[in-house]
Amino acid sequence: MAKIKDAHKTSLMKVKQHTIGKQVTVSGVGLHTGVEANMTFVPAPPNHGYKFQRIDLEGAPIVDADVDNVVDVSRGTTIEQSGARVNTVEHVLAALVGLEIDNVLIQLDGPEPPIMDGSSIQFINILEDAGLQEQNALRRFFEVPESIHYRDSAREVEMAALPLDDYRVTVMVDYNSPVLGSQHASIMDISQFKSEIASCRTFCFLHELEMLYKQNLIQGGDLNNAIVVVDRIVTDEELDGLAKMFNKPKVEVRKEGILNNVELRYKNEPARHKLLDVVGDLALVGRPLKAQILAARPGHAANVAFGKKLKRAMEKVGPSHIPHYDPKLPPVMDINQIGNILPHRYPFQLLDKIIYLDETVVAGVKNVTINEPFFMGHFPNNPVMPGVLQVEAMAQTGGILVLSTVEDPENYWTYFLGIESCKFRKMVLPGDTLVFKCELLSPIRRGIAKMKGEAYVGNTLVCEAVMTASIVRKDA
Repeated sequence: MAKIKDAHKTSLMKVKQHTIGKQVTVSGVGLHTGVEANMTFVPAPPNHGYKFQRIDLEGAPIVDADVDNVVDVSRGTTIEQSGARVNTVEHVLAALVGLEIDNVLIQLDGPEPPIMDGSSIQFINILEDAGLQEQNALRRFFEVPESIHYRDSAREVEMAALPLDDYRVTVMVDYNSPVLGSQHASIMDISQFKSEIASCRTFCFLHELEMLYKQNLIQGGDLNNAIVVVDRIVTDEELDGLAKMFNKPKVEVRKEGILNNVELRYKNEPARHKLLDVVGDLALVGRPLKAQILAARPGHAANVAFGKKLKRAMEKVGPSHIPHYDPKLPPVMDINQIGNILPHRYPFQLLDKIIYLDETVVAGVKNVTINEPFFMGHFPNNPVMPGVLQVEAMAQTGGILVLSTVEDPENYWTYFLGIESCKFRKMVLPGDTLVFKCELLSPIRRGIAKMKGEAYVGNTLVCEAVMTASIVRKDA
C-alpha cells in the first residue's frame, strides 16, 4: 500500500514560473581555464529560460543554455553560440534547477563560471539572497510521456527517464576503486536538492590529475574546490610534485585515500556530485522536467547525449504554442481577480480563469456549460455557442493583457475598436473548455492595442481573429 500511495503522490513542484528578486554577483576563478571572472545573475521575464551573456566580448553575445549548443564534454559541459563559449556550466544550472528558478540571465566577464568550492551550494546561497520572484506564467513542464532510454555499452552507461508527476533522480556509480567502490545517491523530489546534493564537490582520481594538467584543463584547480581520490601508493617525490602543481607547501594522503586529508561531506559525496551533474546537464533540455531519472555510471558525455534524446522527444510531442491547461493547477488570476480588472459582470463576464500572462501574451479559460443563458435561444434543442460571444470572450482575455500594462487597471475602460480576419472553424458546444490565447502584434501606443486572438478546444483551433482595442481612463 505504501508503494502505491507514493507512486500517486501529488507533485510539490512550483507551478508558476520564477525569476530572482534582484541582481547578484559572485566572483572567482574558473576550474579549467584558471581565469578570474565575475558572474552576475540578472532577473529575466517569463519564458526567457537560462541564458549566458559574455559581456567581455564584442557585442556581448548571448549563449542559450541549450543541449544543442554543447561543444565539449571532456571534463565539464561547455556550450557555444555565435562564436561565444562558456565552459563548465553544469554547477550553475544545477543550482537554478534545484531552486526551481526558470528565468535568469547569467552575465560573465570571462570564459567560465567561478568554480567556488566545487559544488553548487554557494550559487544556491547567493540566489536565495537575491530572493525568488513569482511570475504570472505557468511553468512549461516536459512531462515524459513514456520511457526514454540511453545506453553506451562501451562505457557501461545506462540512463532512463520514466513517467512521473515529479522530478526524481537516482544515480549509481562504480569506479572499480578500493577507495570509492560502488555508490548510490538519490533524491525523491527536487526540493531535496539544496539539503542533500548542492554541497557535494567535484572530484577526480589522482591518475587523472597529470593528464588533465597537461591538457591545460584544471588551471583553476585547488584542493579547496575538488576532491582528489588516491587509489594507489604514492611516493614522496609524487607528493612533492603535486604540492608544486597546486602551489601548496605540502600535500598528504590519509588512510581513506583522499589527497591532503580533505574531509568528505558525505560518505557517498562522489555519487551525490554525479547526481548534481546530471541535474545541471539535463537543464539544457530547455524546460523543467517531470520524470524519474535513473542513471548508471553517468558522465557529461552521456548526460548530454541523453539530454538530446529528451529534447527530441519533447519536440516530437508537438509545438507548445497552444496554451497548456491543467485544471488542477492554480490560475494566474481567478474569477474574483478578473472581476477586479474587467468591468464586465453577469451575464457578460465570459472569462473564468487566466492561466498565463506576460508582457505580450495572455491565455484564459472559459468553461462552457449547458446553463449558459444564451443557449435558451441559440438554439433550442441544438445548443451552439454564438460566434460573437466566442470573440467577445477572446476580447476580454486580450483586455486583461492590455490592462496589465497600467498600474491601476480598475480606473480604465476597455473598448473593442475593430476586428479583422475572423474565422469560425468548429462549433463550440456545452461541455467544451475554451482556451484563449491573445498575443500583441505590436507595442501598445497611445492606449491602442492590436493583437492576434485564437480559441482552442483541446488541440483544435475553433476561432481566430485579429482584434484592436483601446483603453481609456474612466475620468477622462
